[in-house]
Formats: sequence, structure tokens, C-alpha cells
Amino acid sequence: MPTDLVCKKEIDEADARAETGQTRYGATEVDPLKGTRIFHNGSWYYFCSLDCRTKFLASPDSYLAQSSA
Repeated sequence: MPTDLVCKKEIDEADARAETGQTRYGATEVDPLKGTRIFHNGSWYYFCSLDCRTKFLASPDSYLAQSSA
């Protein structure tokens, strides 16, 4: 299971990727309350919430440095 780099919670990858519907333009939707993800520098990163994802996006290098230490 992937781990949220911000709060260190384990994320259920299947829940974070599960489609809940489509926008009227055909883009898939997911439930952000079950987790979310982003693609950054060639890798997918999973987060427990939009808040953790926003914190990561504000300073990704600091969180990536902490995870490799």
C-alpha cells in the first residue's frame, strides 16, 4: 500500500483510483474523501485527502527528501 508523504497514513490504492462517475465532458471522477493522487516527476503519489495533496504540491522536494531519508 502506498503511504501519504505528508501525514504518513497508508492509502488504499484501489479506493483512490476508483471511478465514481464522469464529468459532462467525459473525464473520470473519483471520490477525494477516499484518497487522491498526483503524477509528479514520473511517479504517482497518493494522499489521504486534498489537504495533504495541496501541502505536498506547495513544497514537493521537502516531502520527497523526508521520505528518502
